[in-house]
Amino acid sequence: MTLPDRVRIVEVGPRDGLQNEQASISTADKIALVDGLSDAGVGFIEVGSFVSPKWVPQMADSAAVFAGIQRRPQVVYAALTPNVQGFEAALAAGASQVAVFAAASESFSQKNINCSVAESLKRFEPLMAHAQAEGIQVRGYVSCVLGCPYEGEVAPSRVRDVSQALWEMGCYEVSLGDTIGVGTAGQARRLIEAVSRDIPRASLAGHFHDTYGQALANIYACLLEGISVFDSAIGGLGGCPYAKGATGNVATEDVLYLLQGLGIETGIDLPRLIAVSRRLTAALGKPSGSRVTRARGG
Repeated sequence: MTLPDRVRIVEVGPRDGLQNEQASISTADKIALVDGLSDAGVGFIEVGSFVSPKWVPQMADSAAVFAGIQRRPQVVYAALTPNVQGFEAALAAGASQVAVFAAASESFSQKNINCSVAESLKRFEPLMAHAQAEGIQVRGYVSCVLGCPYEGEVAPSRVRDVSQALWEMGCYEVSLGDTIGVGTAGQARRLIEAVSRDIPRASLAGHFHDTYGQALANIYACLLEGISVFDSAIGGLGGCPYAKGATGNVATEDVLYLLQGLGIETGIDLPRLIAVSRRLTAALGKPSGSRVTRARGG
């Protein structure tokens, strides 16, 4: 299959990345991060999540971050919302879009959100109805698509079932997440083949963590399968509190370097992105998780 001419990057660093950081980061630094990303040309930014601060304390100031950012036209500023209460908070904060999440693994679902996969999907029904009434698009995440920390390898058919449920519920796009970063390129291609029997490839996205150093290979494999949307986090931020040893998301800078080498457009300025990454890691007091940023002296 021919590689796509253009790829849309979904920047999840401000949410999926920072929510797992141990060091506290100020609201001002979060606002500066989002503004820096939009200035660098990132067109889709997951700004925060509206969940209980008891469970995700790093996201307690999401409303304040939304209130403080300098919004640019054509940039999507999204939020993760697990329920109607979260959706209403995101709507009040001015989120452009929202996202919901389910797991392809029963054990992970129980550990992560204390309910079964079927129960988690049922909880989204009133949220989806509310979003439709408000004209707000909803993106769906499926976690543990290539492996679970409790169950091991996950069958593509299970991922297909959960993805189809989110799609039929009204999610305009389904992001397939290798939450613990164990997947390989062959597995990624087989997964796309399975899930795309029910959902158009243009409505699928890849979300890869880099625990085993396979994220870029998996992205290339998905490009060969016609996927043109990928989630990533600046500086390789993130992890998974329920998966021992899982590292961060694939770094946006590294994905951008790969795509530029393939002649694929993203609209993002790499030097500006690296500068944003350096400011962020300085605020966090840790080295960058991006090989490209480190190679450029960051």
